[in-house]
Amino acid sequence: MWKKFKNSSILKEFKEFAVKGNVIDLAVGVVIGSAFSQIVNSFVNDLIMPLIGRLTANIDFSNLFISLDGKSYKDLAAAEAANAPVLKYGLFLTNVLNFLIIAFSIFLFIRQINRFKRKKAEREAEPEPTTKTCPYCQSSISIKAVRCPHCTSHLEEEN
Repeated sequence: MWKKFKNSSILKEFKEFAVKGNVIDLAVGVVIGSAFSQIVNSFVNDLIMPLIGRLTANIDFSNLFISLDGKSYKDLAAAEAANAPVLKYGLFLTNVLNFLIIAFSIFLFIRQINRFKRKKAEREAEPEPTTKTCPYCQSSISIKAVRCPHCTSHLEEEN
């Protein structure tokens, strides 16, 4: 049975899939994504959130909740300790805010990368042509020529 499986087309296809780089590319993408995620999270938590906290007079959104049992609790931890059903809208707002900050941070990062790509493309742009082809003898001649040096034909000026 093992020989049959070892020689099967599925195993051969999987080997091709893994060896061609798809799996390796995916693994590299996951590792780099994980590292980039740590950078973005640090940017948000260590740089942006303290500024937002300062601007909002240190309001802690994570402690905003509505108790569904009608009782009043000091904070979310006390409500959870009492096993009270709660709507944690503050945590939801915090997660939405984190998402928006992360999305905007990634946008700025990608925007800068695209700028670098455009500058590189501009440097590598194809130079203006210096020659043209004679319509009569098909020879390559100067773009400024009004008469072909090979066949001596008069060339029409292009407007």
